[in-house]
Amino acid sequence: MPDSKQVILIDDEQAVRMAISQTLQLEDFDVAEFTTAQGVTERLSLDWSGVIVSDINLPGKSGLELFEDVKKIDAEIPFILITGHGDISMAVSAIRDGAYDFIEKPFSNEDFLDVVRRASEKRRLTLENRNLRLELVAQNAPGPRIIGNTPGIHRLRQALLHVADTGADILIQGETGTGKELVARYIHEHSSRRGHAFVAINCGAVPDSIMESELFGHEKGAFTDAKTQRIGKLEHANGGTLFLDEIESMPMSMQIRLLRVLEERRLERLGSNKSIDLDLRILAATKVDLKQLSEGGTFREDLYYRLNVVRVDIPPLRERKDDISLLWQHFCLVAIAQYKRESEPLSAARMHSLLSYDWPGNVRELRNLAERYVLMGEAGSFEFDQIIINENNPGVMTLPEQLERFEKTLLEQELLRQKGSIKDTMDALGLPRKTLYDKMRKYDLDKDIYKQ
Repeated sequence: MPDSKQVILIDDEQAVRMAISQTLQLEDFDVAEFTTAQGVTERLSLDWSGVIVSDINLPGKSGLELFEDVKKIDAEIPFILITGHGDISMAVSAIRDGAYDFIEKPFSNEDFLDVVRRASEKRRLTLENRNLRLELVAQNAPGPRIIGNTPGIHRLRQALLHVADTGADILIQGETGTGKELVARYIHEHSSRRGHAFVAINCGAVPDSIMESELFGHEKGAFTDAKTQRIGKLEHANGGTLFLDEIESMPMSMQIRLLRVLEERRLERLGSNKSIDLDLRILAATKVDLKQLSEGGTFREDLYYRLNVVRVDIPPLRERKDDISLLWQHFCLVAIAQYKRESEPLSAARMHSLLSYDWPGNVRELRNLAERYVLMGEAGSFEFDQIIINENNPGVMTLPEQLERFEKTLLEQELLRQKGSIKDTMDALGLPRKTLYDKMRKYDLDKDIYKQ
């Protein structure tokens, strides 16, 4: 969640404004001061996490008129009015229309801060509930899921929920194996384009000689081997989404043509003079820093800035190790269903080894190991031996950190083995109910995710 301790303060009296601002800053509020209503709404959005405090009487647009403008952006932004004695009836009317509260001059600092604190907490809860509702809808919707409970994955999901249905082209950045295509499919499935095609092309896997035909298509006779007309990937994705993986591998000549498509939303097939209108969204993915490539002259700078309107970054698995147990469970269940095999839950000692490993291949490496484990067991999964070697050199983790991680792993594995049953987990671990609940709360474990 963003920091909700923000206040926009509008008052044309400098002495009053300075006094209120200092009072708020002493309570660690971040205050943006305005003397008039001009420019206030430009600072606001559905995600803005603060509170507005405004005098009713302002030069030009009044505080009440500003309140009406704010409601059009988000009616749930707390709006607090500062009133003189003669303005109380107007303030009461504004509260009936949705204003959060009013405070009459002169007022005590404590009364004023109490109102602002309550308003700030209300805004925090409003945004939190909105995000939870969005995430609940997204996680229960058909299509790919982004699994994990670590802060980096929460931030990723929140970012995707806000941009998925906007239609904006998006640049997805992440190391090899982090799940860039999964994120692209997630965006497509949570947009209004989900009823149309999702077309993926790996720019690094297509030879330069056929890249133009692959993307733009061609007419019969356009070149020696063009014996029939071909519809290119761009045209095939019309109405839907085109995913360009490893965009950094695209030849410079194709980058120029792609930029034109992005700007004009139309193309011409090879060998044709007819322009075809396009209605598609382009998602591009890269494992490198395109800005550095553009500065080095190996990637077009104008294309980089055109693609980088919205950018999402996928954290590597080594930065979200607390998700490993959940991901392992998910991949094993998928493999069990796919190969119709039985599989025992991984031992706590083995899981601890997984948590100590750095995963250079990221989520893809973990998924492949889970599949081999389901097919062959621990003995047949050679990678476990390498992972155990890594466990003997656990990096910068302190002893208490390693003990906590091991304790969490034990709890997770037993909850998985007992299919989320609190009673059976208590009995297996020899823990009183309160102790078990305290430890689950400490490690943010939810019994429901372990039910099968």
